Amino acid sequence: MTDPDGRPIVAELGRPETPEETWARKDAARRSRREHQTAFNLVLALIASLGIVLFLVAVVVRPDQTVDRTVDYQQIAAEADVPGVTLAAPDLPDGFSSNRADFQERTSDGVQVWTVGLVTPDRQYIGLQQGIDANDSWVSNQLDQKPATGDRTIDGTEWTVYDRRDEGKDAGNHAYSLVSTFDRNTIVLSGTADDASFTTLAKAVTEQFAN
Repeated sequence: MTDPDGRPIVAELGRPETPEETWARKDAARRSRREHQTAFNLVLALIASLGIVLFLVAVVVRPDQTVDRTVDYQQIAAEADVPGVTLAAPDLPDGFSSNRADFQERTSDGVQVWTVGLVTPDRQYIGLQQGIDANDSWVSNQLDQKPATGDRTIDGTEWTVYDRRDEGKDAGNHAYSLVSTFDRNTIVLSGTADDASFTTLAKAVTEQFAN
């Protein structure tokens, strides 16, 4: 239906649209189309992102087990070229493993250092450090400048004790430490393990250096 001028009559209005109403109607239609297109593009982007994630999950190799970082500290010690020195590489019971073994020619204290990182059967840590011709400064630096708290005799060998377990997490890997000297070798044992694991390691070190 049209008016005498030939303009269509809008049913809702019962009369022809004014130019302003025509512009408003078309503008609303354009906005609606843009909003629809934006929502559609967003859905497409989400689908594409999900597809990429699924692709990466499908093609990236994921190990079924934790990567084994075990090192053979005894073999590394045997192959190290350190004349006139026996590096601490004690025989330990099944359940102990090592995740580090390296020799440092000179530290800032001027000391040669052999380091072994040990994991106990209950998954706690003990670090073994052997300072060759070590001085008091080196020993103190390994123990965060903390004072000794006592002594223990293990398998006939006296060890100086540095017990910081009451500090909780603040002690880090120095929650408990034992220090003893065998000829030119100062041995520092530090970690989070229990007394039984420290005792086992201390006995094994004594046995190696006593032979």
